[in-house]
This record gives sequence, structure tokens and C-alpha cells, in this order.
Amino acid sequence: MFSPIMRALRHRWIGESAARRAVPSALAERLARQVAASEARHGGEIRLCVEGGLPASYLWRHVLRRVPIGALARQRAAMMFAKLRVWDTEVNNGVLIYVLLAAHHLEIVADRGITRHVAPDQWQAMIAHLSQAFAQGQIEQGLTQAVAEVGAALERHFPLEPGQVKSNELPDMPVIV
Repeated sequence: MFSPIMRALRHRWIGESAARRAVPSALAERLARQVAASEARHGGEIRLCVEGGLPASYLWRHVLRRVPIGALARQRAAMMFAKLRVWDTEVNNGVLIYVLLAAHHLEIVADRGITRHVAPDQWQAMIAHLSQAFAQGQIEQGLTQAVAEVGAALERHFPLEPGQVKSNELPDMPVIV
């Protein structure tokens, strides 16, 4: 097993360049178009964030305080949810799909408006599908499926009326860090 120091080095080694290789600009553009098409059918907002490795401030907590990487990844996903202002939608129905490459960790963080309608086990099922695709090296298929599944949940609970057009509250382009 890896020591905390070796895990920290892995996160520093697998940085933004690895995230950009995993999600090159052409894929990012396709995902942005998919998010936009999905959002045209519902009142929610979807953001994607792919991060190579945790920042040093998180890794110090792992090395010095032995905070598990999974807990740090969840904290980082919540931080990115706030930093990217996913919580700042009119009806509190934004959803962040967060991928941490160095730890092979995935999170879906949803605002309170949608969590009233979607049970935690449904989010976990979406994460399981994404994890399975990633384990098979199918990053594009996994992200595409995740956007489709999150979009379906938003469409089910926040459908747009025929002819209704909503404003795009958040950028559709994935964030690669």
C-alpha cells in the first residue's frame, strides 16, 4: 500500500496536465455541447470539474493528520461546488460532477433543490456507472453517461414547459484543474 507521503507525491505528479490529457479540448467542447443540450430540457444547471490531483493544502492534512484521501476528495468537491458557484442558481438545483484523477475518486455534489427529489442511493448509482467506465479507461463515455443521468434527473424534477426558455446561469464548459 502507498504511504501518505507517496500518495501526496502522486497527487503532485498527476496535475493539471494529466487532467488536460484525460479531457482534451475537443472532448471538453463535446461535453459543453452535451451540457447545453441537456440544460435546454430542464431548469437545472450541470457543471463538470476534472482535477488532476489535490492541492498541497489538502495533501498536508493527509500526510500530517492522516485524513483519508476519500474524505479530502469529498471536501474538495464541496469546495469546488462553492468556488464554481454551483449553489448560486435561482432554484438551488445545480449539480457538480467532480473527478479527481490521482485518487480515481468521483463525487456528485447537488444543491438542496434537487436533493429533495433525488435520493442519495440514486447519486451513488450514477457515481458507480461513472467509476465503472473510468476503470475501463472510458473517460469520455463515463462523463457523457454522467451528464445524461444527471440531466435526466433534473429533467424529471425540473422540466421546462413547451416553448419555455431559461437563462444559462453557469458556464457549460468543463473546468479542468
